[in-house]
Amino acid sequence: MILRGLSRKIRLLFTIFLLLAFIVVIAVWQLSPTQPQLVQQQSNYAIHIRQNFNQSGFYPVAQIPSANLYKPIADWVGRLILPTKQQLQDGLDWVWMEVQYAPPTAQKLVGNIVRLEWKKNQDLLAHVQAVTRDINFTSEVIKSQKKGNIHPFRLNGVRQVGILRSLAGANPDDDAIVALDSSTIIDASKEKSILQIEREPVLATGRFYGLVKIIKSMKSSPKTILFPEHKQYNDYFLVQHYNHNSNKFDGLKETIRIPQQVIDKRNFAPSSLQQIEQSPAGEDGWYIYGAADAKGVFTVVALAPRSLLQIQPRQIITGEELGLNYIQDVNWRNTEKNKGKFNTALLKPVETQNSRNQSISKWQEGNKAIVLHLFGGIGGRKAEPVGVPYTITGHFAFGIAEVIRDEFTNELRFETKYHQIYAHNPDGIIAGTHTWADYMGNLQRGWLATRPVSDILIKFDPVTQDYDFDGVKLSPLEQFQQQLQVTMARYRVGDGTGGAMVSPATSCVQDSSQALYTAILLIKNQVATTPQIQNWVRTNPNHPQALRFQQLVELGQSLEQQLAPLGIVRADWHSQAGILAGTGIGKTTEPFEDRSIWAGLTTWRTIMPRLAHDDLAAIFLKHGAIMQVLRTNQVGGWQPNIIPIAPTVLLGQIKIPFTNISPVSILLNRVLMSLAVPTLKDWLAVALMLIIYSIIALPYGWKSGFLHIQIWSANWIDKCLLILRCLFLPAIVEELFFRVCLLPHPNEITNWFQWALWAIVSLLLFILYHPLNSKIFSKAGMPTFDNRVFLVLAAFLGIICTVAYTLTGSLFVIVLIHWIVVVVWLIIFGGITKLDNNQKIQNTKV
Repeated sequence: MILRGLSRKIRLLFTIFLLLAFIVVIAVWQLSPTQPQLVQQQSNYAIHIRQNFNQSGFYPVAQIPSANLYKPIADWVGRLILPTKQQLQDGLDWVWMEVQYAPPTAQKLVGNIVRLEWKKNQDLLAHVQAVTRDINFTSEVIKSQKKGNIHPFRLNGVRQVGILRSLAGANPDDDAIVALDSSTIIDASKEKSILQIEREPVLATGRFYGLVKIIKSMKSSPKTILFPEHKQYNDYFLVQHYNHNSNKFDGLKETIRIPQQVIDKRNFAPSSLQQIEQSPAGEDGWYIYGAADAKGVFTVVALAPRSLLQIQPRQIITGEELGLNYIQDVNWRNTEKNKGKFNTALLKPVETQNSRNQSISKWQEGNKAIVLHLFGGIGGRKAEPVGVPYTITGHFAFGIAEVIRDEFTNELRFETKYHQIYAHNPDGIIAGTHTWADYMGNLQRGWLATRPVSDILIKFDPVTQDYDFDGVKLSPLEQFQQQLQVTMARYRVGDGTGGAMVSPATSCVQDSSQALYTAILLIKNQVATTPQIQNWVRTNPNHPQALRFQQLVELGQSLEQQLAPLGIVRADWHSQAGILAGTGIGKTTEPFEDRSIWAGLTTWRTIMPRLAHDDLAAIFLKHGAIMQVLRTNQVGGWQPNIIPIAPTVLLGQIKIPFTNISPVSILLNRVLMSLAVPTLKDWLAVALMLIIYSIIALPYGWKSGFLHIQIWSANWIDKCLLILRCLFLPAIVEELFFRVCLLPHPNEITNWFQWALWAIVSLLLFILYHPLNSKIFSKAGMPTFDNRVFLVLAAFLGIICTVAYTLTGSLFVIVLIHWIVVVVWLIIFGGITKLDNNQKIQNTKV
C-alpha cells in the first residue's frame, strides 16, 4: 500500500536499493572469516562405558562372592551420585552415595542411597572451603570438551562446588567408585542415613578382591554358548585360588571372567587377554579385583601382579654411587626389550653386613613411604603421537605406600595410593587419590598393560614419621598429603574454569612440585612461629627426634634448591603457599596461577617428569633414604602392536649412535643448572679463588718477566668496550664450553673418578685452545698464546675455574673470575701490548 502511493521512479530506486542491500549482506556473510566448527569427538571414556561390564549396574549389590575366596577392598565401598540441579543450589559440599559394601554392623545400608558429607570439624570445613569454587566453563574448555576430553559439564554454572561434588561430577555419569575408611560415622536419625567422613574418598575399582593363579582360557564360555554370533574373545578363565593353609595355589578352582576391552580412539585396547596365563608377571599369582555379575560369575575389572607388590626385591643395589646410577640409567635401560616383564630393586645408600633378609626387615608392618610415580610412552605400529619432537614426556605423580599384612598369604606387601594431579583427559581419569588397582591395574583405563611405569617407594623416617615436641604435633607426611589434596581438588574444577590445561608452567609435575614446595614452606612457618618446637630442639640436641628433625631440615633445603633451581621462587607458588600458611603473603584467598614460559623456566627442573622423578629420588638417596623401585613394561596380556618407550628429558631421544647418551638433553640440562643465582657463599668463593690465583700467578708471572705493570692509556670509552667484549669472549664463551658443557654439574656427579677424567680433558682442551686460536683466528696474539708462561697461567686459571664451578655449580661465578683475570691482565699488566703491538684495540682478538 505504501509503495502504491509513490512515483514509479522512486519505487524503482527503492527496489534497486533492496537488491543491493541483499547482495551486500550475502557478500559480507560469504567473505567474512568464520571459525571452523569443531565436530564433537568421541572420548575413550564414552566408548568403554557402553560396554555393560564397565557399568556399575552390571554387578548386583546382592551378589556377594564367597568370603573364603574374596575380601572386600575397603571398610566401605560406594558409588557417588551427584545431587540434582535443584539440590546443587544449596552451595553445600555433600553428595549421594549408593552403598555397595558396608561393615557387618551396617549391612542394612547395602544397596541403599545415603547422604555423604563431612564431619562437623572446623579445621576440616575450612580446608574444604579453601578449594570451593564457582564453575563457569571458558571457551577453551568448551573446545577441549569437543575434542573428546572429559570435563565436569554437569557442574558448569554451579556455585560453590567443593571436594565431594567435584569428585561426583567429574565424569558424565555417576560411576565414580570410592572407598571410605573405618572412621566413617553413621547418622541414621533422618529419613536418609548420613555418612560423615573426615578424609577425602579414595577412588577405587571393584568391590572385592582375591588371589588366584590363572590356569587357562576356557574353550567355550557361557557368553559364546548363548550368543555364538558374538564369539570374539574367550574371556572366561579357569583359575585356582591361593590356599593359606598350604601357602600354595592349590585351593578351589573357579571359572571367572576377565572381559576383553574394546579398541578405542588410540586404535588399540587398554588391556589384553592374549596369553595372559603365560605372563611372567603372573608366576606368583594375580590379585583380581571385581564383583559377581547377575549369574554369580566373578568378573574382573582390575589386575595386580602379586610378586610386584611383595617386599622381597629381585635385586639389591648397595652404595650411593651404584644407587644413583640405577636411578638415572639402569632403571629405564632396555625398556623395549623387556616388554611384558617387570623388576623390583632395593636401593640402599650405605653398605652394611646385612643379609638379604636383614635388608628386607627394614620394611616393617605399618611403615609408610613416599611414592614417585612416572610412566613412559607407547610406541610400535600403533604408537601414540609425540607432543614434543624427540621427547617422551610421560607423566609424574606422588603417592603414599604402606606396608600391610596380606589378608590371603599373611606376608608383608606394599599397598599404594596415588595422589594424581591429572589434567582433564579422554579416558575419564579423575584428579584425586586412587588405589593402585584403580589407577594402574584397571582394565578399562589403567596403565599396567600399555605403558612402562616406574614407582620408587622412599622410606625416610624424618619425613614419614610424626614429631611430638612436648605436645606440639608435626606431621610432614600429613602436611604433604593435604597440599596434594588441595591441588587435586583445584585440578578437578580447573580453579573454576572447568578445565586443567597443560602448559610449560602448569602440569602434573609442576603442580605436584608446587604441593611439595608449599608443604616445606608450611612446616618452616610452623617451626618459625612455634617457640615450643625451637626450645625443645635446643634443649634436646642429641635426642633421636632432634637428630631426625635436623635431617628433615637438611632435606628441605635440598628440595627447595631442586624446586627453585635458579634461586627464584615463582610468584604463584609464593602466593599460594602464603595463603595456605596464613603468613599474609597472599592478598586474596583466590589462587594466582602463572602459566607463562618464564614461570616454567624458574622451575625448569620440574618441567619434565623424567627429570623430576630422577632428581627427587637422587636427593632422597643422598640423604640416606632406602627405596624400592617397582618397574613394569606393559605387563599382562600380550599386545603385538605396541611397545613400551622409556620417558626422556627434553630432546632425550636424540642419541649418539650405538650408545644411550643423549648429548642435546645433557648439554641443555647442564646449561640450565649453571644459571642458578649465586648465593653469598658463592660470592665468597669468587673472592677466595681470585686471592688464590693472585698468590700463584703474580709471583710466577712477575719472576718470569711475562707480567709487569703497564697500564693501558686508552680513553675510557675504549676501556669500557674492551671490558664488555671480554665479558662475552673469552669469559662467557670459554666458560660455557670448557666448564659448563664438558664438566658434569655438581648435582649430577655420581663418580668422582669419572669427574676427574672429564676435568683433565676439559683443562687440556682449554690450554690447547689458546695456541690453536692464535693460529686460526687471532694471528696478532700468536707469540703470546704460544708462550709457555702464558699457557701455565692459563692452566692455573682453568684449575681455579674448575674448582670454583665444582664448589658452586654457577656459570656466573666462573665467568666473573675469568672476566676479572683477563681484564686486569689486559689493562694493568700489559696484555694489550702483547696482543697488539700497534695498540689498535679494534684488531685485538682476546
